Amino acid sequence: MCLNIVLIEPEIPNNTGNIGRLALASGSKLHLVKPFGFELSDRRLKRAGLDYWQHLDVTIYESKEVFFEKHSHANFAFFSSHGTAEHWNIPFEEHLFLVFGKESVGLSEAIIKSRAQPLYKIPLYSEHIRSLNLANAVAIVVYEGLRQLNN
Repeated sequence: MCLNIVLIEPEIPNNTGNIGRLALASGSKLHLVKPFGFELSDRRLKRAGLDYWQHLDVTIYESKEVFFEKHSHANFAFFSSHGTAEHWNIPFEEHLFLVFGKESVGLSEAIIKSRAQPLYKIPLYSEHIRSLNLANAVAIVVYEGLRQLNN
C-alpha cells in the first residue's frame, strides 16, 4: 500500500524528520515542496529522522507549480484545521496524495480555492486548541488510510 505524503513549504525540521520516519515506516512516499524554512542538512532534520533518512523515498520540488504540474492527473486529499469533511471520510486509494500546508498558516488560499474540494480536517474536541502538530496530523491520516486500505 503506497500513499504519498506532501508537505507544502514545511518550516520546522523536526516535523519534517518525523514525517520522513513515518513515511518510511508506513511504506509511503514523501514529497517536499520548496521553499523550506530550514536546510535539508539541518541536524534537527537528521536527528528526527535518525539513521532512516537515506532509505526514504523522497522527492523535492522547487515550487508548488512544479509539483502540481508533475502530478496533474493524480488524486489528492487536502488538509486544514478549517476543513469541512472529517479525515475518516476520505475515499482512500493507493497512490493518493495527502497534501499538508506549512506549520504556521497551513495551505495557501490559492490552493484551497483552486484545488481543495473537499477540504479535510481531523476533528478537535476542545475549543482551547486550534490545530494539531503537523507530524501528529500526518500520522493520524496516514494510518487511517492504511487501516481503510487493508480492510
